[in-house]
Amino acid sequence: MKMEREEKIDFKKILHNAKLKNTTPRLAVLEALSKVKHPETTQEIHQRLKNIDLVTLYRTLASFEESGLLRKVDLCKDAVYYEINTNHHHHIICTECNNIEDFENREVEKVLEKIAKKSATFANIKSHSLELFGLCKTCA
Repeated sequence: MKMEREEKIDFKKILHNAKLKNTTPRLAVLEALSKVKHPETTQEIHQRLKNIDLVTLYRTLASFEESGLLRKVDLCKDAVYYEINTNHHHHIICTECNNIEDFENREVEKVLEKIAKKSATFANIKSHSLELFGLCKTCA
Protein backbone atom coordinates (compact mmCIF):
# COMPACT_ATOMS: atom_id res chain seq x y z
CA MET A 1 0.00 0.00 0.00
CA LYS A 2 1.44 3.32 -1.02
CA MET A 3 0.30 6.37 0.93
CA GLU A 4 1.70 9.75 0.13
CA ARG A 5 1.30 12.22 2.98
CA GLU A 6 0.76 15.20 0.66
CA GLU A 7 -2.07 13.65 -1.38
CA LYS A 8 -5.71 13.27 -0.37
CA ILE A 9 -5.92 9.69 0.83
CA ASP A 10 -8.98 7.57 0.04
CA PHE A 11 -9.19 5.55 3.27
CA LYS A 12 -12.40 3.80 2.17
CA LYS A 13 -10.64 2.49 -0.92
CA ILE A 14 -7.67 1.34 1.17
CA LEU A 15 -10.01 -0.64 3.43
CA HIS A 16 -11.86 -2.05 0.42
CA ASN A 17 -8.59 -3.15 -1.22
CA ALA A 18 -7.53 -4.80 2.05
CA LYS A 19 -10.91 -6.63 2.10
CA LEU A 20 -11.84 -4.95 5.38
CA LYS A 21 -15.24 -3.56 6.25
CA ASN A 22 -15.51 0.22 6.12
CA THR A 23 -16.24 1.27 9.73
CA THR A 24 -15.90 4.58 11.52
CA PRO A 25 -13.22 3.30 13.94
CA ARG A 26 -11.14 1.81 11.11
CA LEU A 27 -11.33 5.03 9.12
CA ALA A 28 -10.35 7.04 12.20
CA VAL A 29 -7.35 4.83 12.97
CA LEU A 30 -6.11 4.94 9.37
CA GLU A 31 -6.47 8.70 9.24
CA ALA A 32 -4.72 9.16 12.60
CA LEU A 33 -1.77 6.94 11.65
CA SER A 34 -1.41 8.59 8.25
CA LYS A 35 -0.79 11.93 9.98
CA VAL A 36 2.16 10.83 12.13
CA LYS A 37 5.73 10.60 10.93
CA HIS A 38 6.90 7.98 13.42
CA PRO A 39 5.65 4.69 14.88
CA GLU A 40 3.16 4.97 17.73
CA THR A 41 2.01 2.73 20.56
CA THR A 42 -1.57 1.62 21.04
CA GLN A 43 -1.77 4.00 24.02
CA GLU A 44 -0.56 6.97 21.95
CA ILE A 45 -3.10 6.20 19.24
CA HIS A 46 -5.85 5.79 21.85
CA GLN A 47 -5.02 9.15 23.45
CA ARG A 48 -5.54 10.87 20.10
CA LEU A 49 -8.71 8.90 19.31
CA LYS A 50 -10.63 9.24 22.54
CA ASN A 51 -13.93 8.24 20.95
CA ILE A 52 -12.70 4.68 20.19
CA ASP A 53 -12.66 2.19 23.05
CA LEU A 54 -9.43 0.31 23.69
CA VAL A 55 -10.80 -3.14 22.77
CA THR A 56 -11.96 -1.86 19.38
CA LEU A 57 -8.59 -0.23 18.84
CA TYR A 58 -6.69 -3.45 19.62
CA ARG A 59 -8.95 -5.41 17.25
CA THR A 60 -8.56 -2.78 14.54
CA LEU A 61 -4.77 -2.75 14.85
CA ALA A 62 -4.70 -6.58 14.73
CA SER A 63 -6.87 -6.67 11.60
CA PHE A 64 -4.71 -3.98 9.96
CA GLU A 65 -1.55 -5.87 10.75
CA GLU A 66 -3.02 -9.14 9.47
CA SER A 67 -4.10 -7.46 6.23
CA GLY A 68 -0.70 -5.81 5.76
CA LEU A 69 -1.89 -2.22 6.25
CA LEU A 70 0.22 -1.83 9.40
CA ARG A 71 3.47 -3.25 10.60
CA LYS A 72 4.87 -3.63 14.08
CA VAL A 73 8.13 -1.88 14.83
CA ASP A 74 10.40 -3.07 17.64
CA LEU A 75 11.94 -0.04 19.29
CA CYS A 76 13.28 -2.12 22.21
CA LYS A 77 10.86 -0.55 24.66
CA ASP A 78 8.09 -1.94 26.82
CA ALA A 79 5.41 -1.35 24.19
CA VAL A 80 4.47 -2.41 20.68
CA TYR A 81 4.77 0.31 18.08
CA TYR A 82 2.80 0.48 14.84
CA GLU A 83 3.20 2.37 11.60
CA ILE A 84 1.44 2.36 8.27
CA ASN A 85 3.08 -0.17 6.00
CA THR A 86 4.29 2.10 3.22
CA ASN A 87 7.68 1.87 1.58
CA HIS A 88 10.21 -0.47 3.15
CA HIS A 89 12.45 1.45 5.52
CA HIS A 90 14.30 1.24 8.82
CA HIS A 91 14.67 3.53 11.83
CA ILE A 92 17.36 5.37 13.75
CA ILE A 93 16.28 6.06 17.34
CA CYS A 94 17.89 8.49 19.79
CA THR A 95 18.28 6.71 23.14
CA GLU A 96 18.21 10.05 24.97
CA CYS A 97 15.25 12.00 23.54
CA ASN A 98 13.51 9.16 21.60
CA ASN A 99 13.68 11.05 18.30
CA ILE A 100 12.98 8.63 15.42
CA GLU A 101 14.21 9.05 11.88
CA ASP A 102 13.31 6.79 8.95
CA PHE A 103 16.03 5.74 6.55
CA GLU A 104 16.28 3.71 3.37
CA ASN A 105 19.55 2.29 2.11
CA ARG A 106 19.83 -0.08 -0.84
CA GLU A 107 23.37 -1.08 0.20
CA VAL A 108 22.07 -2.35 3.56
CA GLU A 109 19.39 -4.33 1.72
CA LYS A 110 22.05 -5.90 -0.53
CA VAL A 111 24.08 -6.99 2.51
CA LEU A 112 20.98 -8.54 4.10
CA GLU A 113 20.20 -10.40 0.85
CA LYS A 114 23.76 -11.79 0.80
CA ILE A 115 23.43 -12.94 4.40
CA ALA A 116 20.21 -14.75 3.56
CA LYS A 117 21.75 -16.44 0.49
CA LYS A 118 24.75 -17.66 2.51
CA SER A 119 22.62 -19.13 5.30
CA ALA A 120 23.14 -22.85 5.76
CA THR A 121 19.77 -23.24 7.45
CA PHE A 122 17.30 -20.84 5.83
CA ALA A 123 15.89 -21.11 2.33
CA ASN A 124 14.54 -17.56 2.30
CA ILE A 125 13.84 -14.52 4.45
CA LYS A 126 10.24 -13.29 4.38
CA SER A 127 10.83 -10.03 6.22
CA HIS A 128 13.31 -8.22 8.40
CA SER A 129 13.59 -5.25 10.68
CA LEU A 130 16.58 -3.04 11.30
CA GLU A 131 16.56 -0.39 13.98
CA LEU A 132 19.67 1.58 14.90
CA PHE A 133 20.08 3.16 18.34
CA GLY A 134 22.34 6.07 19.20
CA LEU A 135 22.36 9.78 20.00
CA CYS A 136 20.96 12.44 17.71
CA LYS A 137 23.07 15.52 17.00
CA THR A 138 21.16 17.54 19.60
CA CYS A 139 21.76 15.00 22.39
CA ALA A 140 25.35 14.07 21.45
